[in-house]
This record gives sequence, structure tokens and C-alpha cells, in this order.
Amino acid sequence: MEDRIYTDHGLTGTNRARPGLDQALAAVRDGDTLVVPKLDRLARSVHDARAIADQLQGKGVKLALGATVHDPTDPMGKMFFNILATFAEFESDLIRMRTREGMANARAKGKLRGKQPKLSEKQQKELARMYATGDYSISDLAELFAVSRPTIYRTLHRTGAKVSP
Repeated sequence: MEDRIYTDHGLTGTNRARPGLDQALAAVRDGDTLVVPKLDRLARSVHDARAIADQLQGKGVKLALGATVHDPTDPMGKMFFNILATFAEFESDLIRMRTREGMANARAKGKLRGKQPKLSEKQQKELARMYATGDYSISDLAELFAVSRPTIYRTLHRTGAKVSP
């Protein structure tokens, strides 16, 4: 029966500090079963998976991966869990490697340029010209161009304008 559901949203695969997981691990008690759809949703590495499994075993908690319940006291269950954790880490490493390769290829072809400036070249030149007159403050320019003050500072820095503090 699903009594409580804990989730972590918007966290990267390498981030071990996960509040939802921490809450779930703190909430489970002896005799409970922690249900996780896939092992890679629970742990980020074999070491991480082993540490979580040991923590659950110490509390007397079973772990269900999908439809399979992992018994940490059974040698076969322990071996199967370690094999699954190894494959999950391998899959994660492959994804990371392919992503880096794809980004390097895109960068080499000039397709990966990063975030584009909020203001066009023409707007940047006009902004720098207006600032150089001394008639406009940073706040005035931010309001006129409908951008934030940090965007104004970045644009002025990029155009080589001298910004007074």
C-alpha cells in the first residue's frame, strides 16, 4: 500500500544531496519496504547503492526495485543487487560520455555557442552610446531596454565601455 511518496525534482544525476531520498530513508522503519521504480532512481553509483542498501538493511527495511523485492540478507539477492547497481552506473557513465562527445562535436561545428545575448548587436551599440553620453543611469537603461541591471553591466563590459561604480 502506498502510504507516502517521496520525490526529488530538478536534481542532476551526480547530486547525492537529495532531500526526497533523505526524507524517505528517515521515514522507513523495521519491517517496511522502500519501493523504487528502478535502481538508477535510487543511487548514482555502485558505492552509493551499496551504502543505501546497507543503511536499509541496518534498519530492517526491504527494498523493492520495480516488482522485485531485494532481500539484503540473502547472498543471491545481495549479488543481484550489486550487479544491477554496476549496470546502472555503467549506463550513467555511457550517457555522460555520449553527451560530452555530442557537445564537443557540436562545438567543433559551431552549433553550440551557449546562451545568446538578450540584446541585438545594434541594441548593444546604442546602449553603449547612450551610457557614454552620461545622460542615462544603469537603472534608466535597464528600464528602457526592458532587461535587468546585470544584463546592462554585462553588455557594457562586452562592448568595452568603462563603467563607473
